[in-house]
Amino acid sequence: MIKLITQTDLETVALLHRDYYGRKILSYFRAYGCEYDFCRFYSVTDDGQEGYIVHFNSIVIITGENELPYEELSHFISMNAPFRVEAPGQILNNLPPLSGYKVLKRTEFAFTDHKPDEFDLSRLDESPALDDVYEILHEGFPTLTQYQLWITEHSHKIRRGLSRIYMYNECTTATVIYDVDDNVLIGQVATKTQARGKGYARELLYWIGHYLSQHGKTVRLFALDYRESFYREIGFTPISTENVLQEDCS
Repeated sequence: MIKLITQTDLETVALLHRDYYGRKILSYFRAYGCEYDFCRFYSVTDDGQEGYIVHFNSIVIITGENELPYEELSHFISMNAPFRVEAPGQILNNLPPLSGYKVLKRTEFAFTDHKPDEFDLSRLDESPALDDVYEILHEGFPTLTQYQLWITEHSHKIRRGLSRIYMYNECTTATVIYDVDDNVLIGQVATKTQARGKGYARELLYWIGHYLSQHGKTVRLFALDYRESFYREIGFTPISTENVLQEDCS
């Protein structure tokens, strides 16, 4: 059974402190609680097994134990029609086929504690203008077209201390998506087209990894297939591969 959560403290749910999916759900709970229509939380139960869902704008994230009501989950996804669905492999593999979605593979990378050689701290902006960040991201991620949703989410999370965005040399950016239980997820790494190939993204990521490691953080990053080789080449360690479902717009 899938049930909308209207009032609870998800922080007390041990399952949500277990892996990336649970921590991502917790990050949305810390940001918005159960008070917003665009960010809804659900519990999932089946014969004593438990799971949780967050539906945030166009993304659905699921986590849980092995035996969940997969037919009901498939119907939930079809009814809500998110752009992307993220869930552990044992959940995605058990879902009945979903029309209109394609499977994308992504690799999880562990950061090396590598102090950058040529990093110019004076060129680092830890509170950049979000419009400038979006301009860079839109070049790197053409599917990132919903400016208002992006800026609303990140400005809210930054104000509440739940996210950070870095800009380097006014042309490269990376975002702390969440910091939960000293596990940090980095994402939205991009460089302006005319500045690519100069090593700016590598130096920024080395600095982030070194800085956060010195503060006791475990740092991770996910990369889709077309960007995987970059992270391997700069020395990050692949630790797992998984699939996500994404709306097939072709």
